[in-house]
Amino acid sequence: MKKTYLLLASALMLGFSACDTARQTQEAETQTPAETAMSEGPTPVGAVMSKNGLRVYAFDNSQKYPESQLRLNTPPAGGVVEPGPVPFDYTLSNYQLTRMTPHSNAEHIANSHQGQHIHNIVDNQPYTAHYETEFTKDLEEGEHVILSFLSRSYHESLKHKGAYDLRKVTAGRPTQTLDIDLDAPNMFYSRPKGEYVGKEAEKVMLDFYLVNTDLSTTGNKVRATINGSEFMLDRWMPYIMEGLPMGENTIKLELVDNNGNVLPGPYNSVTRTFTLKPAA
Repeated sequence: MKKTYLLLASALMLGFSACDTARQTQEAETQTPAETAMSEGPTPVGAVMSKNGLRVYAFDNSQKYPESQLRLNTPPAGGVVEPGPVPFDYTLSNYQLTRMTPHSNAEHIANSHQGQHIHNIVDNQPYTAHYETEFTKDLEEGEHVILSFLSRSYHESLKHKGAYDLRKVTAGRPTQTLDIDLDAPNMFYSRPKGEYVGKEAEKVMLDFYLVNTDLSTTGNKVRATINGSEFMLDRWMPYIMEGLPMGENTIKLELVDNNGNVLPGPYNSVTRTFTLKPAA
């Protein structure tokens, strides 16, 4: 009788252990990447954040160019130019414009057939892409913030120190000043932009540029609201968005502190639209 009792007790304990293991396994499988990140630190690269049919994840496997350097020579920082067509001239080293960036990303996301280039952003307006170090661009009368940075052929920015140039330039004799501190944390919008057709619409890259700050789970973050669904980004990396609907899409980016408050700065909250179209 005693032997029978011990056997029954052992069987029950094994049953409870198996059930508990199954429960733990199921909990691990259903835990969202965001919940995992909360307990383990920054969201792992490639971890998929899913919400309302959208999937967002960071990638960091593009070819690196740590020696690449970019500097804007003219217009000079803090200088005054005439409104209208303004010559831009850059010094570039260890980076080849018009070269196709050799990586599989070029096969999966929108890729410029003209190759690597410079993104030129004036007052956080949509960038213009330039494939030479000299060009002319119109500046209206007023004070302007000009951000320039190197871009891979598929529009992913180079984010290391020296790969960008940020300055303020005045055109004409404006009556109002631009309220921005270039030494404070600032965010600039880059991608997505324009239209994406066919296969390009399956994976759309989200990329932004930060100066004087980085992102972390305990510090500043970027709050990305995509078609009304909110994602908190705690790494300064490019992100892939999947599951976007055809037609017009809206994205809002906000540079926020650890409490979710938008940091001071005229460009730290921006809303843009872009359009997805099926293949013809």
